[in-house]
Amino acid sequence: MKWTTGGPALACLVAISGSPVAAQVAPQSPGDPVRLATLQREALAADPRLRELELQRTQADLRLRNLEVERLPSFSALASTQLQSDVPTAPVITPGGQPLFAPSKDTYDASVRVDQRIFDPAMQPRLALTRADLAESQARLRTTLFGLRLEVNEAFFTAALLQGQIRTLAVTTADLETRLRETAARVREGAALAAEAAAIEATLLQYRQQDEELRANRGAALARLARLAGHPIDADSNLELPDLSEAVAQARNGLDGLRARPEYEQFERARDRAARQQDLAAALERPQLSAFGRVGYGKPALNFINDRFESYALAGVQLQWKAWTWGTAGREREALALQQGIVAAEETAFTDGLRRSIQSDLATIDRLQSTLTLDERIITLRETVDRSARLRFQEGVVTASEYLDRNTERLRAELDRTRHQVELAQARARLLTMLGLEVR
Repeated sequence: MKWTTGGPALACLVAISGSPVAAQVAPQSPGDPVRLATLQREALAADPRLRELELQRTQADLRLRNLEVERLPSFSALASTQLQSDVPTAPVITPGGQPLFAPSKDTYDASVRVDQRIFDPAMQPRLALTRADLAESQARLRTTLFGLRLEVNEAFFTAALLQGQIRTLAVTTADLETRLRETAARVREGAALAAEAAAIEATLLQYRQQDEELRANRGAALARLARLAGHPIDADSNLELPDLSEAVAQARNGLDGLRARPEYEQFERARDRAARQQDLAAALERPQLSAFGRVGYGKPALNFINDRFESYALAGVQLQWKAWTWGTAGREREALALQQGIVAAEETAFTDGLRRSIQSDLATIDRLQSTLTLDERIITLRETVDRSARLRFQEGVVTASEYLDRNTERLRAELDRTRHQVELAQARARLLTMLGLEVR
């Protein structure tokens, strides 16, 4: 005999490769129940990508500081020397036959320049765009981290189903051990054939084999879960199925207005970033005003007629304006407006896809709720048949084979109920997770 973990939703997961964790979490105490909500939080805290949020924030702070520094005066130094093949000379000739003045063909200059922005319409839009970049990057990272919750769900319910199967099998195994002792005593007394005890013992050994297989699979599922949570999980830990019926009922009542998935924040941040880019494109079309000053020492200085080293200074105001850009700024703003439309279309498509995907979960929840009601009735009937078969076997009316058939039918009914209970909890958790709601 062999029982599996159920449908594809409860299929075994691929083992997750090891990685350093961003936060150390205390190991689960063996006596404490292991809860899904706690594991989801621990998995997020243990994921090394969580540190990216702080790194992105620090990175943006550095860029903002660089932009703020542009408000301060900027200093630059310049030094040069050159030799010219020709220089301007005075047309007036002195009595000695020489020009009235003739500068040297070698020139030298060393100066310090100071620039101060007076009016820069692009400064605030650039600051806003940097903040929008940060918000979009962090929203994108949160969307990526959201997948951890789905991974934890799968690993948790795989282990929970195996746990339920182990417990159900243990009750039947204990009952068969009792029957084996009774039958062995009857064999010794000559009231039963040795084959009767052998049939029970063989079935009991099969159950023990199945128990070992289930425990090994559960250990693997717990190991995967421990990898995600970032701390060991004891093999004897009790996985507690969450009661999500009320949360699911509330979610079903407000499906149309739910926007809890992190993708919605990412869409909003993408639209905001495009809007900030539009503001910057418009600001770059406006004039910029700055002041400058320069002091230096050279030959010649400002008086190019004087052929001596002199100091000099100059100051002024500079206006810079791209008055004609051949429509590039307008087209850029139009392209950014189209980008906002693209984001809106992606958001609509995501919403439609999400609504379609949860329909199967809603149908599964309704089906399993109905199925569990039938499971209870089936188990009641199977227990009645099993008790009757046991009494008749003890009286020697039926064979061990007939009794074991009835016992196996009851066990399968109980395993079906266990599987349906776990699948219902998983379908509810998957629905809430898909909607972006926390499992509590």
